Amino acid sequence: MKKTTVLINRTIVFCFLFLAIAFLPSFSLAQSRSNASLAKEILKYVNEHRDSMGLAPLQTNDVISQAAEKHSSNMAQKIVPFGHDGFDDRIGNLLKELRPANAGAENVADGVTNAREAVNLWLHSTGHRKNIEGNFNLTGIGIASSSDGKIYITQIFIHKS
Repeated sequence: MKKTTVLINRTIVFCFLFLAIAFLPSFSLAQSRSNASLAKEILKYVNEHRDSMGLAPLQTNDVISQAAEKHSSNMAQKIVPFGHDGFDDRIGNLLKELRPANAGAENVADGVTNAREAVNLWLHSTGHRKNIEGNFNLTGIGIASSSDGKIYITQIFIHKS
């Protein structure tokens, strides 16, 4: 009887592991699609605001988006605290990689539940609003979630000549 119990327990553990492995990639893919959709909405609202101010729309850039994603992920994983730690290095590296580029800025948000909330938060903060309305033409938006589901957003702005 003991062998049967061990066999059943091993079977249950195996089935659990199989299901976890089988569904983990689809969860990651769904989360990735959700983050991409949220980033597009943020860009839409930021560009709508810029348009209302007579400013040109920002264009997304994959290199900038990767840097923003990395910063959001680092905040979500508690590698860095919420904020702008590493900003000078992040922007400096982007300005070098995207030559000729000469200016950069960054907005971060955490704990928001949708794109409108994030952009409204930024627009009601003098410094963040200044970044949104700044003389920038490229942007990247990175989003990550912590293990407890809290969303971290980074939007980086670059002026490329």
